Amino acid sequence: MLFEPINIAGIEIPNRFVRSATHEWMAQPDGTPTSRIGDLYEELARNEIGLIITGYAYVNPKGKSDHLQQGIYDDRCIEPYKEIISRVHEHGSKIVIQIVHGGRQTMITTDNPYVLAPSAVVDITKGIMPEEMTEKEVLETIEDFAQAVRRAKEAGFDGVQLHCAHGFLLSNFISPYTNRRKDRWGGSTEKRTQVVLDIISRARELVGYEYPILVKLNVTDGFKPGSHKHTLDAPENIEIAKILADNGVCAIEISGGIAEAGDELFRTNIDLPAKEAYYRDYAKMIKQQVNVPVILVGGIRSKQVMEMLLKESYADMISLCRPLICEPDLVTKLKKGESEITKCVSCNLCSDESGIKCNYKFSK
Repeated sequence: MLFEPINIAGIEIPNRFVRSATHEWMAQPDGTPTSRIGDLYEELARNEIGLIITGYAYVNPKGKSDHLQQGIYDDRCIEPYKEIISRVHEHGSKIVIQIVHGGRQTMITTDNPYVLAPSAVVDITKGIMPEEMTEKEVLETIEDFAQAVRRAKEAGFDGVQLHCAHGFLLSNFISPYTNRRKDRWGGSTEKRTQVVLDIISRARELVGYEYPILVKLNVTDGFKPGSHKHTLDAPENIEIAKILADNGVCAIEISGGIAEAGDELFRTNIDLPAKEAYYRDYAKMIKQQVNVPVILVGGIRSKQVMEMLLKESYADMISLCRPLICEPDLVTKLKKGESEITKCVSCNLCSDESGIKCNYKFSK
């Protein structure tokens, strides 16, 4: 099944492998994508990754989260992406751009001295108290996302992925830990999900109803049970996934964790099959309740586990991050029978501000 095609809202993807969105530290300071990013994506496409999801691209400079992060906040971003997309399509892969606003995890700079979030809930990792967004600011951000979707379509991306995970703005709205609002965007599960539906609705006005919109969804904030009064976890995440699938989202990538929950985001020492696919149970529960493809990311390392996840209906697609930094040709190796497991040791040394790369060999 790993090498069987799958159709997502009209996108014919040649196999079940996804390059999960990964910040590359390769854009220009103003967010313009570079040929270096194109080189990276083309190498993945040449090595038979079915679907490439770009590093997260900010929809407004006030929502930028990291240095040399991609942006899609202005029409001048469109043309540079066109060349990158054509390089990917030449090899038969599909490419989707992930769009994001940093929310509580926005960089504080001289030009952007404060952080916006649904509610004023302190970020305990940084000691920063964000400012609660006004209704006007929420509406402006909805428009920012919708215009980013328009730019993505004009550039030629096969679709977009809304980043609703990992402690960025949309996951801030979805989680009861970070959303304490009392208006139409806070309170019940439905109201906390409403901002995503508003983005989809406005985007549909700009790009029509056929353009694929995917979501990367936090299924848990990652806190230990009982450690916080307000937190996102099952069974609420299943209801959120159903709401999204019923309102135009064509595929859901399952992930989890925010920085304040410790090492949940990037677990280390994944050296046994039992440690792999650590969100698999969440994925299976959601897959049983939605009628759109479920993509699973999180510590997947071996062909044995990949095949099991598809065969036993945990997911429809396998999403990889660190293994493809270590081995961009991993899928080709798996297909040829040259490998059964990635060389990636989950050390996290690939998070390199000079540009993502496997640095494990340099640590010896």
